[in-house]
Amino acid sequence: MAKIKIFISSVQKEFASEREALNEYILSDPLLGKFFEPFLFELLPASSQTPKAVYLREVEESPIYLGLLGAKYGYEDNGVSVTEREFDHATLLHKTRLVFLSNHTAEEREPKQKDFASKAQADLVRRRFSNIAELKSSIYSALVNYLIEKGKIQTGPFDAAINSTATLEDLEPNKIVEFVRTARSKRGFPLQESAPIEDILTHLNLLNDFKISNAAILLFGKVPQRFFINSEVRCTYFYGTEVVKPIPSYKVFKGDVFELVNQTVDFILSKLDFTIGTRAESTSIPSKYELPKEIVTEAVVNAIAHRDYTSNGSVQIMLFKDRLAVFNPGSLPMGWTTEKLKTLHTSIPANPLLAQPMYLKGYIERLGTGTVDIVRIAKEEGLKEPEFIQDDSFTTILYRPSTGQATGQVAGQATGQATNEVEKVVLVMNGEMPRAEIQEELQLKHREHFVDNYMNPALSEGFIEMKYPDSPKHPKQRYTLTKKGEELKIKLNNANA
Repeated sequence: MAKIKIFISSVQKEFASEREALNEYILSDPLLGKFFEPFLFELLPASSQTPKAVYLREVEESPIYLGLLGAKYGYEDNGVSVTEREFDHATLLHKTRLVFLSNHTAEEREPKQKDFASKAQADLVRRRFSNIAELKSSIYSALVNYLIEKGKIQTGPFDAAINSTATLEDLEPNKIVEFVRTARSKRGFPLQESAPIEDILTHLNLLNDFKISNAAILLFGKVPQRFFINSEVRCTYFYGTEVVKPIPSYKVFKGDVFELVNQTVDFILSKLDFTIGTRAESTSIPSKYELPKEIVTEAVVNAIAHRDYTSNGSVQIMLFKDRLAVFNPGSLPMGWTTEKLKTLHTSIPANPLLAQPMYLKGYIERLGTGTVDIVRIAKEEGLKEPEFIQDDSFTTILYRPSTGQATGQVAGQATGQATNEVEKVVLVMNGEMPRAEIQEELQLKHREHFVDNYMNPALSEGFIEMKYPDSPKHPKQRYTLTKKGEELKIKLNNANA
């Protein structure tokens, strides 16, 4: 099958790195690489033909014109830039034109470029982008729609496919508003919290003709598992190094992808050893888990964001005495090896319409660097190098420290009086503290999990008490250690001294 050529047009110096990244992205993506072949003028071998003749011929031979318009107008030929000539030629030949505008304001664009952008916008639906991740997401959505419209595929990839049974009523508006609030704070998301829900979803490529995609349900659905029963995470904890029954702890988490990450990471952290220091150099308590929270979170986010959602399998977490194993039903991009994950590489997300909002909300720090960061941070902490394994599923293995207990470390019911979770609460308590501060000290995100597994047991077992016991929801509610709690804290510190 002959591939569909895409003519990528832009002022080369302005978008050189973006053009190169798009070329690799399209060729490496399992779906796009099967159908499309990008054309970049700079990759052509030397020729005796004039550049103008070459690029106009390539426009003629390319069913798709993809234009990136920024602030610069570029080199002019008789008063018209090369990029505008390419666009005009594609228009004359009735090519499919996909135009993407940078997030520059009208004032920041050169006068001729401003006019060119206005012309391109006159009869085209165009998208704005502020970084390569947003650009990839928009191009992915546009090319998938092209394939569907041309009958090349019957349905789109899972994340981009329109869900025939779901409506906007199946989404939770408060989740979308909270997403925008966070995305604006962390990544400069351009839309306001007050923007119509439809506009926000359209900007994220999650809405098409008022029909929502599968990705929209996973991100903002009221009950995502109603539509995708296997979009859950199964967590298991074992005392030893092998799968042996009875299982000490087993949980199945449901919810949207953000809730899944929070619940899963908090479950793992609740079973890990926890080290606290002193306030000698700071008013806050220096503390850390035996496996840095950053790499635990990266492993979990990667599994949830990049899994194959068409599989009947679920993401599975297994925590052993010596290691954490994170399994997901997914596979690497075509031609990739697990060793490539340990070096700097481009981002080829399996579900880009899912990954981009997770990046915007801060769940992914930098697209394409997650596995590199896992290896780097593990090395900095003196841990055994993590493993990435591709079999029937994709597995990330993080190795726990092999050293003995450190001072101030919670080893899990070290005194036999309380659970691991309660001991951690007791250790971080210092005077009167609000619930949110205690939760923050323990680096936990999921409030319900924290209250059910940490605070309520600590209260019911008499290790902490409320400042306002007759008004549990008092706006100035604080918690302090009881005499029993003080005694436990002393025993914990003495046991690890």
